[in-house]
Amino acid sequence: MSVLINDIPIGDSHPLVLFAGPCVVESRDLVMQTADQVKTIAARHGVPVVFKSSYRKANRTSGKSFTGIGMQEALKILQEVRRDLGMPIVTDIHTEAEAVPAAEVADVLQIPAFLCRQTDLLHAAGRTGRVINIKKGQFLAPGDMDHAADKVVETGNTKVLFTERGTAFGYHNLVVDMRSLTIMRALGYPVVFDATHSVQLPGGDTAAAQTAGQPQFIFPLARAGVAAGCDGLFVEVHPDPRRALSDATSQMRLDLLDSLLDQVTRIDRIVRGS
Repeated sequence: MSVLINDIPIGDSHPLVLFAGPCVVESRDLVMQTADQVKTIAARHGVPVVFKSSYRKANRTSGKSFTGIGMQEALKILQEVRRDLGMPIVTDIHTEAEAVPAAEVADVLQIPAFLCRQTDLLHAAGRTGRVINIKKGQFLAPGDMDHAADKVVETGNTKVLFTERGTAFGYHNLVVDMRSLTIMRALGYPVVFDATHSVQLPGGDTAAAQTAGQPQFIFPLARAGVAAGCDGLFVEVHPDPRRALSDATSQMRLDLLDSLLDQVTRIDRIVRGS
C-alpha cells in the first residue's frame, strides 16, 4: 500500500522518504534556517522530504522542561515553511482539540507513541482527512498496531503510516527489533523508522531530570532500518543539539545529514532493486 503526502508517494516500491527537522519549534530563525538546509541536502540526494517539528512538547520528563513558544506562534512558523519553502509538514498532536488547528497547517498529523491507543485522539485525527502517522508505543507489539490503524480507518480515512521508535527494554533503555518493520508493513501500511528517538534512554539522566541518549547509534540504526525495508526515515536534526531545548541528547547534528543520506539512499536502491 502507498500513501500520498501531497505529491510525495510513500510505500510500495517508491523510494525512501525523509522526515527531518528539529524536535520542537524553538524560534523562527532556527526553524527556517534548518528547513532550508534540510531541503537543500535532501535535494542533493534526490530524496523527497517532509519537514518535522513539534509546535508543542507535551511529554516531558520534568514539569520544568521546555514545552514550546506557544501553539499559535509555532504553527505560524510551520505555515511559513510550508508556504515559502514548499515543504510538507508533519507535527504532533496531543489532544482532540488540537487536531483541527494543526491540520490547517500540517500535511501529516503525528500521534505520539505514548498516545497511540487513545481512541478519541485517533478518531479526531482521522476526521481531519490528513495523513496520520502513528508512532508505535514503546509498550506495544508491532502486530497490535492494526488496532490503532482501525480507529483512524473508522473515520473513513485510510491514509495511515506507522513509525517504529524502539521498545522499552528494562529501565532507561530502548531496543529496536527490526522485525517490527516487516510485521507492521504486512498490516498494509507504509512504515517509517525513527532513528533518533530509538537511541533515547528514557529518563536516563536522573540527576538532570531529563531523557538521556546515545546519538552514536543513529547511523547504524538508520542503515539497518533502511536495509530492513522501511519506506521512510525519521531523523530529528539540529544545528547544535547540545543547545537544543528538547531531546538534546538524541537529535543528530544537521551537518551529518548529508553523509547519512549518502549511505541510506545507496542501501535503499539495493533493497528496492533500482
